[in-house]
Amino acid sequence: MSANDPFETADPQVARLLAEERPGDNAQAMSVSELSLALKRTVEDRFGHVRVRGEISGFKRAASGHIYFCLKDDNARLDAVMWKGGAARLPFAPEDGLEVVATGKLTTYAGRSNYQIVVDSLEVAGEGAMMLLFEKLKARLAAEGLFAPERKKKLPPLPRTIGVVTSPTGAVIRDILHRLADRFPTHVIVWPVLVQGEGAAAQIARAVNGFSAMPQNGPATRPDLVIVARGGGSIEDLWAFNDEAVVRAVADCTIPIISAVGHETDTTLCDFAADLRAPTPTAAAEIAVPVRNDLLQRVGQLGLRMANSVRKHVDLAAERLEAQRRLMPRLSDLAAPHQLRTDDLAERLRQSLRTRVGKAEIAYSGPAMMLHPRLLTRRVEQGQQRLDALTRLAGSLHPEAPLKRGFARVTDADGKTIMSRAAAVKAGDVTLRFVDGEVGGVVHGAASPRSSTPKATSPTVNQGNLFDG
Repeated sequence: MSANDPFETADPQVARLLAEERPGDNAQAMSVSELSLALKRTVEDRFGHVRVRGEISGFKRAASGHIYFCLKDDNARLDAVMWKGGAARLPFAPEDGLEVVATGKLTTYAGRSNYQIVVDSLEVAGEGAMMLLFEKLKARLAAEGLFAPERKKKLPPLPRTIGVVTSPTGAVIRDILHRLADRFPTHVIVWPVLVQGEGAAAQIARAVNGFSAMPQNGPATRPDLVIVARGGGSIEDLWAFNDEAVVRAVADCTIPIISAVGHETDTTLCDFAADLRAPTPTAAAEIAVPVRNDLLQRVGQLGLRMANSVRKHVDLAAERLEAQRRLMPRLSDLAAPHQLRTDDLAERLRQSLRTRVGKAEIAYSGPAMMLHPRLLTRRVEQGQQRLDALTRLAGSLHPEAPLKRGFARVTDADGKTIMSRAAAVKAGDVTLRFVDGEVGGVVHGAASPRSSTPKATSPTVNQGNLFDG
């Protein structure tokens, strides 16, 4: 101990007031960030790849697509995060209470002095946990009514086109096509999909929705029936058909749909949502179409039954008709009174016609005699004679006829014939028309004395008086 420092002590366990570096001390002071970084490196190097089993708690999906949750058991809990890319590839929907196995790496978060696991993949912890998830999802979808019987559609009795959602390779599609060909050859449209593994559920849902959305009169033939099929496998192999998107697509399909997933003992949620469940893909083909030969045989039997029935009805009707015919009177007996009356009326008609014709001959005999050709000829000759006489009379009475006998026709300036002395005096200027021409003249009021011997006058000299006073 120094005499100058009463507080100095050589015991390292004694509390110090002032921090100072001491020679040979390996525990150098570090900043909080340096220590956090050292811890981060240590944890990530030591636990760069871990698998942790636990129950999901506090599950939350952020708007960014990342998911956050805790893994817990009876004694501890571990924060976990799974980034958007890995979360989108999950083959199931995580939820609280589900036991899972998370694979990833541990890292620290200096801001809150804690550590967490960054999950790369998430798996359901065993078949028991998967069945629990199955039952929970089944109960939730059933509560929405997706499995209700009233939603089920009736299958067509004889589909012309069948759509099949399955893997394009493998025994399933071969079995379906072979069985359809044996029973009733039908047009088949295959929508190829993955039936297990990453992306299988999305492809199956897209295929079912694609068939459902096809128009009735589009470029491709719309199926009358859809079969969703897969061969047998473990619950993990069949899990794509328990995906919520697939179940909803099957339930909402507008085309009748058959679920044929796995073997008879296998059950998926797709079976509950479909209109009908088939125990196997081959059984689905048998349910989809009848046997063609059976149909032909049945049609033949029905045709024979119909012919027999028609024949039976015809025979029975003939028997009834014959019985009725025996009860009815003979046609000759029914017609005899009417025949007698008809004969009587016919005879009366003939007598009446003869009487009427006789009376008509008498009534028209007189006019008929008047229409004899000789009488008609005589009347025509008489008419012709009268016509000739009238023609001669008309010729003699024609105003121009006297001109031929030396007379002259006197007319005024308007060409009207002057019939009296007064009219001539009034007219003054007159025209004298002879048989060989016309001359003009002037009429004076007083008449000149007549001479015993008439003198000829020139046509160009005006006459004194033409008429006697």
